[in-house]
Amino acid sequence: MGMKFVASDKSCLTWSGDCLVVGLSEESLPLTGLLSDLNEQVSGLLQELIDETDFKAKAGSSAVIRVGGSVRKVAIVGLGAAEDLKLEGLRRAAAAAAKLAKREKCASLGISFPIWNNSPERTTQTIAEGVALALHDDKRFKSDTESPKVTLTDVALLDLPGYDTALNTAAHVCDGVILARELVAAPPNVVTPTALAETATAIANDHGLTLKILEQADCEALGMGAYLGVSMASDMPPKFIHLTYTPEGEPKRKLALIGKGLTFDSGGLNIKAGAGSMIELMKMDMGGAAAVLGAAKAIAQIKPDVEVHFISAAAENMISGHALHPGDILTASNGKTIEVNNTDAEGRLTLADALVYADKLGVDAMVDLATLTGACIVALGNDLAGLFSPDDELAGNLSQAAEAAGEKLWRMPMEDKYFDGLKSIVADMKNTGPRPGGSITAALFLKQFVKKTAWAHLDIAGPVWSEKDNAYNNPGATGYGVRTLVQWILESA
Repeated sequence: MGMKFVASDKSCLTWSGDCLVVGLSEESLPLTGLLSDLNEQVSGLLQELIDETDFKAKAGSSAVIRVGGSVRKVAIVGLGAAEDLKLEGLRRAAAAAAKLAKREKCASLGISFPIWNNSPERTTQTIAEGVALALHDDKRFKSDTESPKVTLTDVALLDLPGYDTALNTAAHVCDGVILARELVAAPPNVVTPTALAETATAIANDHGLTLKILEQADCEALGMGAYLGVSMASDMPPKFIHLTYTPEGEPKRKLALIGKGLTFDSGGLNIKAGAGSMIELMKMDMGGAAAVLGAAKAIAQIKPDVEVHFISAAAENMISGHALHPGDILTASNGKTIEVNNTDAEGRLTLADALVYADKLGVDAMVDLATLTGACIVALGNDLAGLFSPDDELAGNLSQAAEAAGEKLWRMPMEDKYFDGLKSIVADMKNTGPRPGGSITAALFLKQFVKKTAWAHLDIAGPVWSEKDNAYNNPGATGYGVRTLVQWILESA
């Protein structure tokens, strides 16, 4: 993180700096105890602020007033009802505090929030994440990069002394999220399959991970016909990325993460065309790979006792004389044949061979992430990912991790009967089925390439990108998935 975070032993009464932000629940009004003392210390201005703004402490509300003295400004952020407060509420409130401090041109910020669920560690980590992610500002491709005259440089988390490990964890998680954001946000002439491989190389070199890049010839030798079929039309060579984190001691578990890595998706000969095709945003079709690489960067720094494999079959889906035809039959590396009835359902073809590869690694569980279907957006909107898994324990663990991480997902059914829609007259299966239940049939397609390992599929087509400002997610790439993956891995240790 660019800012300096301190887990401080100071309270809202003893901290000094530019802006003090106090989190208020509905039950903390009227002011009593420490808050009453603070009000007295600032000559009644805290109560005056509450009265003048008719502040009810509703979640997301905020107000600020200049007080002078050792603290230049005091702000209040609503937390809602105390009994309803979750980690995500703290994370969003911290984001509000950070943006308020930025707007008020403050160089130092003190945050006084209640401890969540008697867990100062989680509270510390969550607040730091909210601040750091809210203030991430990607200006790499803008010509005017002039910095503001005053920037937030010091953030003190009050009444949380000694929780430096939690701050470090937050910093590593945010490093991963920001990497994922910047990979997704970058244009497809910058983030190519080769660039993804170079990113994996940098992570390996910086943090001591093992890296294997399978080139086209290597993939041909393994029979990855589904993956290579997608890449045929591109001038950019495919890059199959396999990055491995190995702990120093005996790993408690072995896991694999597989991310869809289409750095640009034209749709192929079934070209994306017309209003609503979103072809201009198909740089984000590698959001799964971005999340996996972001998680790799975070895990490499946190160093849990878990072996983790980070995998992506990176490619472009383009149009040329070498392009995959509708009607072509591809053979995946497990021998299954696929009739391609839609070249724009290419992500599942790359994932097919990646899943076969990961399934042979002898891991305890594997999770793939993919911006796979518009059908999932229709079903769940832009804020939720779809979770598909035949394994109840794995699905439960991922749901728990997502809840703690503040990333929304919803478990979807895997209705085996729907696979009938993928049956082909000439091959083992088609790559798409009928329009109804499109995200389910996509998951059932992927299931055909998992033989023995506990597996889950996350369709992240909706939450990988946000058109509007949303708490700690600024407009653009969100880095969705990194926090959930890291949390799941840490809970597996």
